[in-house]
Parts: sequence; C-alpha cells; structure tokens
Amino acid sequence: MIRIRAIVDPKDPAIKDAYALLSRTFHRAERVALREWRGSLEESAKKLLTDIAWHLLVAERDGTVVGLNSGTYFGNLNLGMIGYLAIAPTERSHGIGTRLRSRLRTLFERDALRLSKRPLDGIIGEVAESNPWLRTLARRPNVILLDFPYHQPSLMRGDQPSPFVLYLEQLHTQRSRLPVSELRRILYAIWRRGYRITRPLERPAFRAMLRALGTRRSIGSRSLTTIESP
Repeated sequence: MIRIRAIVDPKDPAIKDAYALLSRTFHRAERVALREWRGSLEESAKKLLTDIAWHLLVAERDGTVVGLNSGTYFGNLNLGMIGYLAIAPTERSHGIGTRLRSRLRTLFERDALRLSKRPLDGIIGEVAESNPWLRTLARRPNVILLDFPYHQPSLMRGDQPSPFVLYLEQLHTQRSRLPVSELRRILYAIWRRGYRITRPLERPAFRAMLRALGTRRSIGSRSLTTIESP
C-alpha cells in the first residue's frame, strides 16, 4: 500500500530519504539545498509565512519514500507552483505521480481560500522539453506552454541555469495568451520567492528572459510542432 502524507516537521527523518530520491532524479544544478527544505518547514511551523505557503509531500511504501512532490503557493499571484516531482524507478507508471499532483493541488486550493479568500486561479510549473508529460499538457485547452526562453535559476555555484518550458494551467479561464506584465510578475515570484534568489535582476539569465519579452504585449502557447516527440 502507498501512503501519501505531507511533511510538516523539520525533524521528520523522511526528509533525508526524500532528498536522497531528489538527488538521484535531478542534476545538482536543478536542486535546492536540503537546508532550504528544512528552513521552509521551520518557517511554516513557526507561522512566519504570510501570503506564501510551501509544501512537501512524500509517497511511502512500508515506510520507505518512493515518491515526492513539492510546491509553493503565491498569494500575491493566487497561483500554485509545482516544484519537484520524483518517483523511484521501480514505482513509476503506477499512478503515484498523479496522486501526488492531485494532493498538492488540493493543498493549493486550501491555501488560496485561506490566504487570498478566493478560489485558486491556476498552477504554474517547469517541464523539460524531453519530458513526455509536456505533450500531455499541450493538448489541454486550459494550459499555455509559454512561448519564450524560460530558465530555472542556477542553484549551485559555477553551474549554468537550466532551460525548461514554463506552463500555466488555468483553472477558471481558457485564455490563449498571457499579458507580459503578468508574466513578469510570475517570473519574479518564481525566482525571488520560490527559489529564494536574493536579487534576480543581478542574474544574467533573469535579465535575458526580460529582454526576450522585450516590448511584446502578450505571450502565446507553443504549438505541438515545436516540441520534439518523445
């Protein structure tokens, strides 16, 4: 039996196991430090967070962590951001990822009602172009695969920022384009509040994203033909 639960105690021993799974799944340049997870949990436990909420979910089989999902709710945007999703190789294709995403979405919906006093507007996330999940997202009418060069910040000294596709899953609307003014705020929230980059504007990759937006008024969705087949 698979048990899914939220980790709320910074001293929970499952944190180390979850981070070990993360380390086996993601390149070091794409991983936050373990101390960031513990720091976020401690801030939440001491009720220091205001319009932001951070979550870490684990899937366990017989007490062993076989999956994890993290995410951040941004009250100023009324959006939830999918952070990491990792499943042990032996447990893939069993629906654990779907269950973790569903549970995280439920938490985001609760965050929105509690912190913003209104229903959650949407969910944002980063996906590698090679990930088959991207093609599934592209077929959904309420999802915009934002058509601009997005980069996740480098999280280790000396490493380069990681290119991904940034998407927005809209829960109550089906816009085909996103205003650039709104996208700029989303990018800043991801880098400054999600990844805790102290001064995003001092990072070349962040400035490059802003330059790519240039004087455009809106950003549409990438077409399937621009995404390589898995």
